[in-house]
Amino acid sequence: MSRRHAGAGAPVTRGMRVLLVVAAVLVFLAGFQLTVFATRTAEWFSWTIDVPMTAVFLGAAYWSSAVLEVAGARSRTWSRARLTVWPVLVFTVLTLVVTLVHLDKFHLGAEHPASARGVAWGWLAIYAGVPLAMVVGLALQARATGAPTDADDVRRLPAALRGLLVGLAVLLLVAGVALLLAPGWAAEAWAWPLTPLTARAVGAWLVGLGLGWAAGQAALVDDAASVRPVGLTGAAFVVLEAVALLRYGDALDWSGWQAAAYVAGLVWIALVSAWILALRAGGAGARGSSR
Repeated sequence: MSRRHAGAGAPVTRGMRVLLVVAAVLVFLAGFQLTVFATRTAEWFSWTIDVPMTAVFLGAAYWSSAVLEVAGARSRTWSRARLTVWPVLVFTVLTLVVTLVHLDKFHLGAEHPASARGVAWGWLAIYAGVPLAMVVGLALQARATGAPTDADDVRRLPAALRGLLVGLAVLLLVAGVALLLAPGWAAEAWAWPLTPLTARAVGAWLVGLGLGWAAGQAALVDDAASVRPVGLTGAAFVVLEAVALLRYGDALDWSGWQAAAYVAGLVWIALVSAWILALRAGGAGARGSSR
């Protein structure tokens, strides 16, 4: 017997697809600014990031997030897309709060270059508007109906993979919340120096789009096909962060435990992502009903 959720077999609404595509474009552009102009954020980003490794980390994070959002936009049914939508909402709300708390650090004043002011005002408008648009989109999606499809059939995850997803979710959520609530203290455990603003920016990504929320939701969904976007996003993140380390890895103190813990976290994400993608490719997993 297949496990179903209310509205899971409904098609993804046009509005939700548009929102996800727009979100993907926006995070891609943010990632481009941070990756290409990692040493020129005073001119080409919303706030100045003094440590280039932080800029390329966030840039790679945003680019990998675009993979999650595109996967959601391309999903045939809500059962496949919902896992990509909630992380977007959580991330944008948290980032709006971080922005408002540190508004004085943003390039909003006339003393900053016009390019930086344009990006900063655009940032503020985006993070104020996207959460509202997502809430409206979710309300409209809740009204969508459709006949159940084969997308509702569940191919359950192996117990060990679910355990790894739960552990990863706990790790990333705890780290993200710590960076958000106590950035000065939590930054001591990070692999390279962070300011309170960059610590909270990283924290918002870890909780929302940075696989924290998504990994936990994936473990709850417990369906190999539905969690595939998490695997794609995780794989993209690991590859991009490896490139970031090659570019600015000298920012890390490789003699300390923090650098080792950071690399171990990347390996964990890589293992989980590869396993998820292998399940889909190999048709692994067993069909089952909800527990």
